[in-house]
Amino acid sequence: MSAIPTSTKPARRSHLRTLRFRETLAAYGFISPWIIGFLAFMGGPIAASFILSFFSWKMISPPKFIGLRNYVSMFTTDDLFRTSIGVTFKYVIIAVPLAQILSLTLAILLNQNVRLSGFWRTVFYLPAIISGVAGAVIWKWMYNNELGVINNILANIGIHAPHWLYDKNTALIALIIKGLWNVGVPMVIYLAALQGMPRYLYEAAEIDGAGEVAKFRAITLPMLTPVIFFNLVMGTITGIQTFAEPYVMTGGGPENATLFLGLHLYHSAFGYLKMGYAAAMAWIMFIVILALTISQFMLANRWVYYETGEG
Repeated sequence: MSAIPTSTKPARRSHLRTLRFRETLAAYGFISPWIIGFLAFMGGPIAASFILSFFSWKMISPPKFIGLRNYVSMFTTDDLFRTSIGVTFKYVIIAVPLAQILSLTLAILLNQNVRLSGFWRTVFYLPAIISGVAGAVIWKWMYNNELGVINNILANIGIHAPHWLYDKNTALIALIIKGLWNVGVPMVIYLAALQGMPRYLYEAAEIDGAGEVAKFRAITLPMLTPVIFFNLVMGTITGIQTFAEPYVMTGGGPENATLFLGLHLYHSAFGYLKMGYAAAMAWIMFIVILALTISQFMLANRWVYYETGEG
């Protein structure tokens, strides 16, 4: 085989560089709509909100630079901010674990060889595709003291029905129950993970005489830990950002019992026109989400198992 002449090597390298440049240019051309959209509708507003958090701006007057005063007053003089933080964390601590338990239980049941399994999977997933506002309106009607189906059922079986959304002791519980209605997404993820479990592990356990509980504890649960970790992270982020349900169903009441952080942010921005203060609150929410996510990743190595041996 004859060697390539030395004189043609620089031309060949130049041709390859030109080809790579054209390919790179074409790749950026294909993704340019997303880049432009992100910079215009996401990146720009994010940067603007960070700058605005150092200003006092009520929209009807020019912004006034006040430094860190928004952040300082948030933690020193705003009692509603502390209340909203407490309500949000209480909701996340209770609702997220319950949602994981319920979605995993449903996934295990739907993974069995039962009749009409496709139908039941559709039924349990259906609430996940309903708009958050529409679902909140439906549940608000269901919680109605006089006409609500929930209180009518409880009254028919002799149970004194609570006032649900109109009692500060039960309003948050009512929102947590409504949140459990939307377990379709984590349920589908758990179901996909269960169907991808290697059968040879269960066959080996059956040969050793392991029962269903032992197989779940020694095989299913460890193999599901990466999926549990993913659903916990996503559920925590979603829980902290909860807005539609309290806005539609309670408005933050009664007595601020359901005043979530997102709802307090909304009221500050569009109710009191404190745009700079609301921007600062949004960045505090971002920092809280970031800190919780990082801490979950740091703790993941202690309990998450991967088939590669990591964790």
